Amino acid sequence: MDSVELQKRLQQNLEGMPKKARRVVDYLLSNMREAAFKSIGEVAEELEVSKAQLVRVSRMLGFEGYAQLKGALQEAILEQVNPAAMLARVTSNGQDLSQTIYKLEHANLDDTWNRITPEAVESFCSMLREARISYCLGWGISSLVAESLYMRLRVMGMPSVLLKRSSMALQEQARSIGEEDVVVVCELPSFAIEVTESVAQASKQGARIVTITDSPAAPVCRYADLSFFVSAASPMFGSSIIGPLFLVHILSSVLAVNLGEKTRLAMEKQAEFLHDERIFHPVFGLKYT
Repeated sequence: MDSVELQKRLQQNLEGMPKKARRVVDYLLSNMREAAFKSIGEVAEELEVSKAQLVRVSRMLGFEGYAQLKGALQEAILEQVNPAAMLARVTSNGQDLSQTIYKLEHANLDDTWNRITPEAVESFCSMLREARISYCLGWGISSLVAESLYMRLRVMGMPSVLLKRSSMALQEQARSIGEEDVVVVCELPSFAIEVTESVAQASKQGARIVTITDSPAAPVCRYADLSFFVSAASPMFGSSIIGPLFLVHILSSVLAVNLGEKTRLAMEKQAEFLHDERIFHPVFGLKYT
C-alpha cells in the first residue's frame, strides 16, 4: 500500500469515528513517519490513550491489529524515498518535473526556515564555541551536508573533523570522540544503522549530539541534546539536501558572527589563500575571448 492509498483509507474512515479514535487517525495522518518508527507504547503515551485503543482503531481502519497498521505505515514511508518508485510515479503522472521540483524546493526552504528558532541557533553556537572538537557526521547523501558544515568550520579556524564512510567504519572513527566534543550529525532517510550506532557510541563517551533530520522519527534523535528539523521532500532521488544545506548556511553564518575576532582573523587568512597565484588564477588577470 503506497502513501496515497493509505492516506485515502485513513481519511475515508474519519467520518463517524468516536472522538478518541478520530484523534488517533488525525495523528497518523499528520505524523505518518514518526508513527511508522515508534513503538505502540510510545504512540499511546504521546496520545495519552491505551495500547488497546490503538488496536481498536487499527481494526476500524480494516487492519488485523496495530502491527499490521504499523507495517502499512512503514511501507508507505519507504515508498516515498524509494528512487525506483519515485521514477515510476513521475513517469505515470506525466507531470512537469522541472516545475514540480521548483515548487517543492521553495516549499522545503520555507518549511525549514519556519522550523528554525533563535533559541536553537543560540544553543548551537554555544555548544560549538565550547567544544574541543566539532565532529561532522553523515552517510550517503547526508554526508554532503556534513561536509558543507565541516568546510565552513575549518575556514573559520575551528577544530573540526569530518566523519563519513571511508577505509574505516564510522564506529571505528567515533572511538576518538570525547566528553568535551560535539557531534553534528545529518541523517536523512533511509536511516543507516552504522550512523545510529556511531552516534550512540559518541553519546556514551560523553559527547554532546546535534541532529539535523527531517523527522523526530530518525533513530539518532533519541541521543540528541539539540535537534534541528528540515524539509527534504523531492519527487526524485530520495531526499533533497536543499533545506539541510540552507540550515547549515544559516547556522555557520550566525556562528561566524558570534566568534567575532577569531573568525575575522581566520577569514583574512582564507582571503590570502584565495589570492595565492600559485594555486588560483589571478582574478583580474583573466581574459575572455
